[in-house]
Formats: sequence, structure tokens, C-alpha cells
Amino acid sequence: MAQFTSAHFILVLISAIWGSGFVAQRLGLASLEPFSFNAGRFILATLSLLPVWWFMRQRQAKPPASETKLFWLGSFLAGTVMSIGFAFQQTGLLYTTAGNAGFITSMYIVIVPLLGLLVGQTTRLLTWVGIILAVVGLYALSVGPDFHINRGDWLEFMGAFFWAGHVITLGWISRRVSDLVGVSVVQFAVAALWSSLLAVTIEQPTWVNYQMALWPLIYSGLIASSLCFTLQIIAQRTVDASVAALILSCESVFALLVGWLFLEEAVNAKQLFGCSLMLAGILISQWPERKLDTLTN
Repeated sequence: MAQFTSAHFILVLISAIWGSGFVAQRLGLASLEPFSFNAGRFILATLSLLPVWWFMRQRQAKPPASETKLFWLGSFLAGTVMSIGFAFQQTGLLYTTAGNAGFITSMYIVIVPLLGLLVGQTTRLLTWVGIILAVVGLYALSVGPDFHINRGDWLEFMGAFFWAGHVITLGWISRRVSDLVGVSVVQFAVAALWSSLLAVTIEQPTWVNYQMALWPLIYSGLIASSLCFTLQIIAQRTVDASVAALILSCESVFALLVGWLFLEEAVNAKQLFGCSLMLAGILISQWPERKLDTLTN
């Protein structure tokens, strides 16, 4: 049995913070509209990571020109895709619960291999089993007695595809550039730019609104964004990527639990069954092949 290390604990902590972050996002909607909230969140995340980036750049050799071009291109793409994912997620929270949002967003883990088919990547049998379970679970979680999925769940589901695209983008750039903290800073800055443009165009944010949403913004921007990203880099230096994905997918469980405890969101037996199927699908789709081989030998 693999030893549970401090790095594993850090990943559990990150999943708990991300899961409870859905509650902070919902609370923020009481004072700020979706794009205004996202703009504030990304600005805080960018500013808080700038000193970390500066410190790390002092200790690193200057990258070659070819890597610099990929750095800016990949960071811009990651920030754009992330801003779209957050736009769907934050808008969806206007119409659905934090628990639903957490579980549906976690479906990006099974969407990633589906998108991989478009570029010729193979998909394991366990992944297909996980996808089927997740889809059935989504139906049980979201579809009401009139056989309609509510608007918020649809938006969260659409956003999951952009979260999958974000994972693929970061996977691509992380193999080609060394300055990953810089990638985080630039992607947050790009997302802040897009969100700010949309906020001032279609919303009417005021300084008073931002003051009222101060604590949800601090939690979402400083803790759930910049802090968690830094901790994730530290943890994944020693934890296998597939194991890390398994642990981080538990954010959906924390989202449901915290939404129930602090927002008094009702959860019925049908929704719990749907959540269980989705979580099983997520875990099965990410189960390492070598562990499966060990179990069958």
C-alpha cells in the first residue's frame, strides 16, 4: 500500500478548498454579478502571485526565445479558456446549488479523454465505464420529474468542457515551458482582462458591490486560486498525476457537503444516488492501469 505523505494531504486540502469555493462563489453572487465577481477574483489572484513569480524568476536561468514565445501563447490560451469556464460556472450558480455545480464541474475529468480522441489519443475501457456512470449520475442529479435539466446545471455542464480544454492546454504547455508559476500569473491576468471587459460592458459593478463581496472574493481569489495553484505545484512534484486527479476530484464531495452545511441546500435520495454514480464514474475513469493489473493478478 502506498504511503500517505504530506503531499497527499496537501491535495486533499486543495480539493476541500476548491469544493467549499463553490459556496463562496454563490455568496458572492448576492452582491456581484457573475463577470464582475470573476474579474475581482482574477485580479486578486494575479496580484497575489506576482511577488512569487518575481522571486522564482530571480532564481531561474533565462529561457530560450523559442520557449518564451510558447510561454506567452500558451498562457494566453489557458487564460482565455479558463475565463470561459468560469463564466459558465459562475453564471450557472445563479440557477443551481453549490453541490450540483461541484459534481457537474468534476465531469471534466471524464471529458478530457473524450476530447483526446480528437487528436488520436486512445481511451481505456475503464474510462468508457466511468463516462457511462457519470452521464447516468448527471441525469439522476439534474433531471427533474418533468424530464428537464435546469438552466444552471446545463451551464455547469457546458463549462465542464472548457475545464477539460483548460486541463489539456495546461498539459500541453507544461511539457514545453519551465516557468509554470508564470503561466499561472499570465493566465489569471488574461482571465481578469476578459472578465473585466464583459463586466463593464453588460453589468454595472460598483465599488460598494465589491466591498460587500469582499470575503467571498478573498477566499476565491487568494485562497482557492493563487494559494491552491502554488500548493498543487509543490504536491505534484512527488505524487503521481493519476493519483493526484483521484484526490482532487473529491472537490465535488466537499462542494455538496459544504453547500448542505452552510447554505442549507436540500439533498434528496435521488440526488445522492446521482452524486454517487458521478463520483464512481470519475474515480473509475482515473484508476491507474498498473493498480488494476495488481488487483487482477
